[in-house]
Amino acid sequence: MTATTICRAWLVRRRDGFGLGFTDHDVALQFDGTTFRPDHGMTARVLMQGAGLSVDNSEAEGALTDGAITEKDLLAGKWDGAELTLWEVDWSHVDARRKIFAGSLGEVSRSDGAFRAELRGLSEPLNAAWGRVYHPRCSARLGDRACGKDLGSDSYTVLLGLEDCEDGRIFRFSDFPAYDSGWFERGVLAVLGGEAEGLRAQIKNDIALSEGGREIELWKSLGIHPVAGDRIRLTAGCDKRSETCRLKFNNYLNFRGFPHLPGEDWLLAPQTGG
Repeated sequence: MTATTICRAWLVRRRDGFGLGFTDHDVALQFDGTTFRPDHGMTARVLMQGAGLSVDNSEAEGALTDGAITEKDLLAGKWDGAELTLWEVDWSHVDARRKIFAGSLGEVSRSDGAFRAELRGLSEPLNAAWGRVYHPRCSARLGDRACGKDLGSDSYTVLLGLEDCEDGRIFRFSDFPAYDSGWFERGVLAVLGGEAEGLRAQIKNDIALSEGGREIELWKSLGIHPVAGDRIRLTAGCDKRSETCRLKFNNYLNFRGFPHLPGEDWLLAPQTGG
């Protein structure tokens, strides 16, 4: 490689297999079956990689364009955790290249028609805690393999047409099925149609109103606001308590907590000798 012919190339691949290639060279590059486009879909800052297990101090940034990475796809989480590989390439002879980064996209922020994403190196998972946590509440995620509960039944999922939405955060329905108030708290609201299709968020409050009405409040506003008539799916939530697992989901055999574990008050209480 010579310094005058060096450029950089990025390949970012989503979990569904869709991938895009970018380069800071002024013409397209091709290698490993990928075309790296010379546009502003993505750029990367100077990499600062350490020998420890901390996140590499780098970011990827770019424009939100229809032909590359769209705001809607980012809001829908399609690029969350996407794999990213960065090379230094001799554009005059692309076989002369070296990989300088491999990892994934972390936290993504958006503003003024652009995005910025943290780059996380391959060592990042080693920072996570491993092993079984002994806690009175369940450690499984509702509906995952450890939980084993099928949420596809009518008891735990409801499909509705949206009637009113306030600030992309509060959803109101006038004709709601007969569910207990709070049934969908900690659950998930997903948009199935319209401009906001694919967006989903966790439910903060589920309030039963008079005459069969319902108000669903999210923890944060959706990036694209649904409108009246859009199809909405609500999925029930779980507070991880053993009573909820047994009475609401009839799934106590799969409960992944330790409800009879003594609490801190018992552990700190003075012990009396026999």
